[in-house]
Amino acid sequence: MAANNRRMSGKKGAQVGSGGQRRRGLEGKGPTPPAEMRKGHAKQRAAQAKTRRAQGRTTQRRGGRSASELVVGRNPVVEALRGGVPASTLYVQQFIDNDERVREALQLAADRGGINLMEAPRPELDRMTNGLNHQGLVLQVPPYEYAHPEDLVAAAHDEGEDPLIVALDGVTDPRNLGAVVRSVSAFGGHGVLVPERRAAGMTAGAWKTSAGTAARTPVARATNLTRALEAYKKAGVLVVGLAADGEAELGDVEALDGPVVIVVGSEGKGLSRLVGETCDVRARIPMPGGAESLNAGVAAGIVLYEAARRRS
Repeated sequence: MAANNRRMSGKKGAQVGSGGQRRRGLEGKGPTPPAEMRKGHAKQRAAQAKTRRAQGRTTQRRGGRSASELVVGRNPVVEALRGGVPASTLYVQQFIDNDERVREALQLAADRGGINLMEAPRPELDRMTNGLNHQGLVLQVPPYEYAHPEDLVAAAHDEGEDPLIVALDGVTDPRNLGAVVRSVSAFGGHGVLVPERRAAGMTAGAWKTSAGTAARTPVARATNLTRALEAYKKAGVLVVGLAADGEAELGDVEALDGPVVIVVGSEGKGLSRLVGETCDVRARIPMPGGAESLNAGVAAGIVLYEAARRRS
């Protein structure tokens, strides 16, 4: 009998009390979720792929942002504020000698509005500026928000105009960039394109040289200038490069009448090889005076004037 009990106790079966598992198993789980929300469903995978593609397009459309910048010293700070350089914070050293430049800087910042005034001890300003001679004044310039290269063409089309764009190849002086931005604004252009690397960016110096026109003339930044120019060509924009040995004289280039991007190289090296090969036309500016080359700001201004004259 004892053996029989042992055999019975070894049988599998329901134990005393199920903890409500059976009852819960009989309960409904609510309405069936849409296919896009069901894990592993083909429609969910398709929706996720669509979202990733949209995010990818958003990322590609961004032109990027520069790093914030510090303008250091009494004269540079005053000149930046006079020139309308964007600023977020003006740092003033505690117990600073209150001379005319300090008073002007404080007045300009107060008049403009939107600039935080911060008092800081000298050691803190020394740390911020890595020991530069800040003279008790430090101006923080916020990061510049670059446009995407496609935005320049889109802006022209939105205005019902043929795109007129200037691209800079190897131009590293921010003052030249600022001068080009100013000329583009003056002659009705739609923006400036610069490479992401080995090129001048929209620093405080560029802003100052642009004389405020950078606030209304977009600057786009391209990861690869050659690819950006090729994309412009596919969009129907002709690429005209300026070169001292160009095969056409500027006055004979008919492309300036229509959608065009003018590529300006550095004063010393000119256009890089790949960019030069990408151009539809390489044009030269006649210089009877015998100068070997012009800086980027002057060269761009001459071509933009010619383009604006033909379009008027």
